[in-house]
Amino acid sequence: MFETLHRLYNEGRLSKEGVANAVSKGWISPDQYYEITGEPYSA
Repeated sequence: MFETLHRLYNEGRLSKEGVANAVSKGWISPDQYYEITGEPYSA
């Protein structure tokens, strides 16, 4: 899941809000959110 979300974010097809939603659903960790967006996750 991480690789897919990372690719979509880099392509501009997924927003930071979409990545945050993936964290809230347990699909990725807050650390992975940081890896994707470069910003710390805040709930």
